[in-house]
Amino acid sequence: MFETSSESPAPVRVVSEAIKEYVERLGPIWIEGEISELNERSGGMAFMRLRDTSVDMSLSVMCYKNVLAAVQPLPANARVVIHAKASWFTKNGSLTMSAKEIRQVGVGELLARLEALKGVLAAEGLFSADRKVALPLLPRKVGLICGRNTDAEKDVVENARRRWPAVEFEIREVAVQGAAAVVEVSEALRELESIEDVDVIIITRGGGSFEDLLPFSDESLVRLAASCETPIVSAIGHEKDSPLLDLVADYRASTPTDAAKRVVPDIEQEIADINKIRDRIYRRLVSMIDYELNQISQLRNRPVMKDPSVMVKVRVEELNALRDRSHRGFKALLDIEKKEIKGVIAHLRSLSPQSTMDRGYSVVQSDDGKIVRDATKLKAGAVLRIRAAKGEARASVLEPKSE
Repeated sequence: MFETSSESPAPVRVVSEAIKEYVERLGPIWIEGEISELNERSGGMAFMRLRDTSVDMSLSVMCYKNVLAAVQPLPANARVVIHAKASWFTKNGSLTMSAKEIRQVGVGELLARLEALKGVLAAEGLFSADRKVALPLLPRKVGLICGRNTDAEKDVVENARRRWPAVEFEIREVAVQGAAAVVEVSEALRELESIEDVDVIIITRGGGSFEDLLPFSDESLVRLAASCETPIVSAIGHEKDSPLLDLVADYRASTPTDAAKRVVPDIEQEIADINKIRDRIYRRLVSMIDYELNQISQLRNRPVMKDPSVMVKVRVEELNALRDRSHRGFKALLDIEKKEIKGVIAHLRSLSPQSTMDRGYSVVQSDDGKIVRDATKLKAGAVLRIRAAKGEARASVLEPKSE
């Protein structure tokens, strides 16, 4: 390497020669891609443009005509593997791959690669049924990735609107075959995935050859579809076609028309179902009302309901009987208590001092109110108070005597 600065810049020839020296140290390599341009010139040389199968990148390739003749004829956009060495042309500063051998990738080899890729993705669980997301009953918007002005787009849009006229679409028209297909489909898928009200995404294209459908088996596109949270419907080709995108999608539609039928309900069928449910509810309500009316009628036909006063009369008789029984019991109890009270009164009267005095006895008290129990203790001239059954009198002691 050499050092440069703004004061001592390197001439173009020096830079170009340095690049050539570096490039020539690279050995020959095997490269896979699609031939997008092919130009055979006089002088025994052929020039072609080799495009990547997944992204928009290409390399310039040149070879001798006899190298190209070994794989002629080549179809348009043929997928090939070339053995080439990088060459740097110092005169115009261009990089070109010089091909020494060209091999066309056959269908059998492509199928073998797809089977190997399918095994790897399946082992990672990308095709597992547990990862599938159920399609919404009625999406707010339907994302549609399709070719430009294709019948597949018309089939999806027309059939969906025929089933549900109010359905809204976010349509992204992209290349659905060729080198640009993977890039454009991937960009459209990322864009639709970022739109909040897009509830389901349809990826569709019409039928085609095995090579035409190869972009939909690209590993990067398949992994991108697997990472999307929005449900994806794959409608690629016909029933017999089965790209890897079908395996990772949440639903695989056999045709674009089938995809349209799966993402939106049939409004006529929904109305018919609503009418059936409404009729069933009406019949059930009528049946319930008839049952309750019948129950009420049976209750009204009972004897007790025909003459409700019977219940009152029975209760009145029961109350009268209970009242009479209570009166009799209470009267008997009162009579017993009265007899007991009379006996107690007679006993109390017999023990009363008043009763004793009524029999002729009297109570003698001293002047200070004490009852006289011993006459010998009285003194002559002492004033006594004598209480009889009726009234009282005063007396004085003439002479106390002992027995």
